Amino acid sequence: MQNFDTAKWLDTHPDIDNIRAVIFDINGVMRGKRLPLSQLDKAIKGGVRIPLSTTNVDIWGRDIENSHWVFESGDADGGSQWTGRGPLPMRWTDRNAAMVPLSLTYNDGRPFDGCPRNLLASILDKFATRNLYPVAAFEMEFYLSLPTLHDSGRPETPASPLTGAANLREGVLSMEDLADHDRLISEIYDCCAQQDVAADAAISEAGSGQFEINLLHGPDCLKVADDAMLFKQIAKGVARKYGLAASFMAKPYAERPGNGMHVHLSILDEKGQNIFDDGGEEGSEAMRHALAGLLAVMPESMLIFAPHQNSYRRFAIEQHAPIAACWGYENRTTALRVPLGPSSQRRIEHRVAGADTNPYLVLAAILAGVLAGLEKCDLPPPPHIGSAYHAELPALPASWQSAHDAFAKGPIFKELLPNVFRQMLLDCKAQEMRRFASDISAFEYKSYLDQA
Repeated sequence: MQNFDTAKWLDTHPDIDNIRAVIFDINGVMRGKRLPLSQLDKAIKGGVRIPLSTTNVDIWGRDIENSHWVFESGDADGGSQWTGRGPLPMRWTDRNAAMVPLSLTYNDGRPFDGCPRNLLASILDKFATRNLYPVAAFEMEFYLSLPTLHDSGRPETPASPLTGAANLREGVLSMEDLADHDRLISEIYDCCAQQDVAADAAISEAGSGQFEINLLHGPDCLKVADDAMLFKQIAKGVARKYGLAASFMAKPYAERPGNGMHVHLSILDEKGQNIFDDGGEEGSEAMRHALAGLLAVMPESMLIFAPHQNSYRRFAIEQHAPIAACWGYENRTTALRVPLGPSSQRRIEHRVAGADTNPYLVLAAILAGVLAGLEKCDLPPPPHIGSAYHAELPALPASWQSAHDAFAKGPIFKELLPNVFRQMLLDCKAQEMRRFASDISAFEYKSYLDQA
């Protein structure tokens, strides 16, 4: 771990009032402790103790019933390790705070297997032992809405905080929509710069009030995933300053496109050469092996790519989300798209995950599929041409329960992912499914209370 000069940092950040020692749980929710500034050195040196069960609470923050990590183990604390990132100013807070991102460890110092960041690190280690180095980038989609719900129970699309203009149109690539929200978007970029989050192009997406900000690709995949995780916190925090909510919910509006989180991926060898590049448009045999592995692991990956009840509303015909396990060149209807252009930039765009996912887990699952494909050396079916929405192709798991079943039975993840993490994810999602199954919605009462 790199050296950190606490005194120098404090001298150069006199406005910082407190620190937030944080981890990200299995759902990607930030959890941790607010500490006085005097404890910054302690946080950097791994002195913050956090219960290991913290990574494995449900989306409402409740303990998982009958989990080994709660009462059976005495809800024991684990250690922590500074990720080397930060302290990161959180300029959207009422009192200027700085975030210290951590990962969890067992008490003997080993990385805790249930920590999502540690999971990604373990997969990257498997690549490094083969002298292979992934390069990745995330595309982040989100809606801006009012934080309160309409009488109908859904979020309202707000007027622009800058101009007051209403979001009435579906303005894909609209420069006017970007201009109407320029102050807010500019502040997101400012905060990204302060946290060394590599934000690139911004566009107005297909849904009214929907935006996408791309993150730059990079060879340090832990940083790339850190950036995606931190970007969500930045967008949410800045939006709150303007009285808005930045929603990464997969499908907040039934009639509008959902929020995706596409991942672009290539692999470098020890010489820094892209192993997907064969000098032509088709890509190398290694790329086809990677595609075969990604298609093979896709059913058991869906619980990571679509981890919530709402996630499955995004997968609908002609709604800019894939519904079948297939690939194609320059084809945005397929689950895996191979962009054309210069052969040195040959890569795979993975289009399945929603924006409601945990970036550490998404990238770990994708890389596990690539690794399995490279080792098995299978070949994928021919690239799909034309719309994949109406073709006879292997369907992705279409429900939360079927995705849960596929993850539980999947042979590839049983080999590549630690049992601690696998059981944590299964237990967490089973508890969330039980909660949703027991809820009676307002629409059910409206439909049946005095009619059935």
